[in-house]
Amino acid sequence: MAARGYGRARRWTVVVGLVAVLASLPALVGALPADDADVPAADLREAVLASDAVGFSGYAVSAGGLALPVGDQLPAVADLLSDRTAMRVWWRGPEEHRVDVVSATGETGVHVDVGGTWTWEYESATATRTAPAPLTLPAPPDLVPATLGRRLLSEAADDELSRIGARRVAGRDALGLRLVPAAPAASVARVDVWADAGTGLPLAVEVVAGGASVPALDTRFLDLDLTVPPAGVIAFVPPADVRARAGQDAEGLLREADRRLRLVPLPRELAGLPRRELAGAPEVIGVYGSGVTLLAVAPVPGRLAAAVRSALAAAPDAVRDERGTRVAVGPLGLMLLDTPGSGTYLLTGTITLDALADAAAGLPGVPS
Repeated sequence: MAARGYGRARRWTVVVGLVAVLASLPALVGALPADDADVPAADLREAVLASDAVGFSGYAVSAGGLALPVGDQLPAVADLLSDRTAMRVWWRGPEEHRVDVVSATGETGVHVDVGGTWTWEYESATATRTAPAPLTLPAPPDLVPATLGRRLLSEAADDELSRIGARRVAGRDALGLRLVPAAPAASVARVDVWADAGTGLPLAVEVVAGGASVPALDTRFLDLDLTVPPAGVIAFVPPADVRARAGQDAEGLLREADRRLRLVPLPRELAGLPRRELAGAPEVIGVYGSGVTLLAVAPVPGRLAAAVRSALAAAPDAVRDERGTRVAVGPLGLMLLDTPGSGTYLLTGTITLDALADAAAGLPGVPS
């Protein structure tokens, strides 16, 4: 009996060992040396930006550490930026792709076509249709490494870019490109993008906040097939017994903000960042900066201000002084500023807490 038991133990030891080896294969493949190429940083950026026409399918994982104080109002956005998100991706182009988010509680498919977006929640059998808009709320496709890498590099200046060698990602040679924002107000220390050597497609992206040792956002492919997927995989038609509903889009939220917020003559520059025009943004909201260094400012009504004040005050690292209440969530800063006779302002963006205070000092109604 003892001998037979020992034999079974040895067999299970072999099985467990084989499982461990199989489970470690992606990490072992990723650890293999990658072939680098003598591609200048600016040229690699151009290859990345041109890669939106590259078709592919694959499996990607995103890990976020941004615990935003918006859980009750926008829970899907909060979860997307603070949790681990597993995604299956099929990409035919910017206006034709699909991203399925797979979790322990179910599966949600996001199908994008020229007419808008279908979001299919499998467990609840709910189909939501959202029309195209110049501004949209963060969604799973925004975390796909290819999409995020292109967006973060889209406004980078040549002197903000440098090469950082190469690594293996999803079994492919990926060339490294680092973006270090030049703006003194920037709270992002660096953005690292690893792009496929052959196509320029971003395969992995890390966003690191100033003073941090781990990325605030890390997204990468674990498996990738550079073959254009068939259109039928991406197309979505709601089942006959399901009633489609209209989705909440960013434009709707901004239109509501435009009705509720008062118009204030905001300055042309704040914290050294110039004001910019942004399609779809109402005039009542000021948007400043460029690239990965951005600031948004708006006057807010008392009821909304009270809710934000409560959320910020609950943060253990909140800074409270005569300039207002400020909180940093990774590279994202939030500030609520009360002014005598001029109401309350909300400031948020990828700038430091000191830069938020400097921006607040330049707003109308703030004593000099």
